[in-house]
Amino acid sequence: MPEGPETWRWDEATWRGHVRRVRAGRSLAPASWPDNARVAVALSFDADHETIPLRDGETRPGKLSQGEYGARVGSRRILDLLARHSIPASFYMPAVSALLHPDEARSYVADGHELGLHGWIHERNMLLDPKDERELAFRCADTLERITGRRPVGLRTPSWDFSDATLPIVRELGLVYDSSLMADDEPYELLADDEPTGVVEIPVEWIRDDAPYFNFDRYTAVRPYTAPRQVLSIWRDEFDRAYAEAGMFQLTMHPHISGHRSRLVILEELIEYIAGHRGVWWATHADIARYVLHPS
Repeated sequence: MPEGPETWRWDEATWRGHVRRVRAGRSLAPASWPDNARVAVALSFDADHETIPLRDGETRPGKLSQGEYGARVGSRRILDLLARHSIPASFYMPAVSALLHPDEARSYVADGHELGLHGWIHERNMLLDPKDERELAFRCADTLERITGRRPVGLRTPSWDFSDATLPIVRELGLVYDSSLMADDEPYELLADDEPTGVVEIPVEWIRDDAPYFNFDRYTAVRPYTAPRQVLSIWRDEFDRAYAEAGMFQLTMHPHISGHRSRLVILEELIEYIAGHRGVWWATHADIARYVLHPS
């Protein structure tokens, strides 16, 4: 059997302490959305590009070209799609990705979208020393602000790795929200050791992420196992329930994944399906976080 901590030996204070460190607090689902909209729709794109292989020390052209596709083709297609439908979205970009593609980073802001933090080189936060995680987070914020002229107000941790140090860093940075955790379908406030933090969580979920369905690696068991139109059906069902519950529908995608033709087709079909409903508020994650903190 694999070795690991003998967690069955933990006393109650130990396991409760782990659970309490970062916890979902009060629901921030509002009584109504702006202009009496029925549902909030938050589309997001993680512009990782070459940083996934670079993070793992993979420097050969083949792997890098897979990520480069997102910058060269995918992001442009996604921006064009959003512009055709007049939809604001949130983009999360590792700082190294922004340094490699500064015009792309600036284009997100210029087109009215949000650009949020997404690590330095898509590092794994849970493997970092807290002081290194903090230094990288501040370096990332400074880099994106220098490139785009706008300082990010939200974070999506790379791979949704949320360490014991992440929330204190979020608070020190003065961020409005995080979008890396999964305790609800609707926005909620984060607690730190049972104390309210004022930080909004815009929750994510792997079933609302394109990567688990579409990623491919020739050397491992990572293979697409769901056809694009089956994914469209899953996401449409997710939206339908959010609409029925007057809640939030949040989606996470990647330009180097959903920027491919067959996948962009289903994204456009999903957008057209959603747009066919009355009372849809298309919003960035920052828009939603600010609204649920101070609904008017």
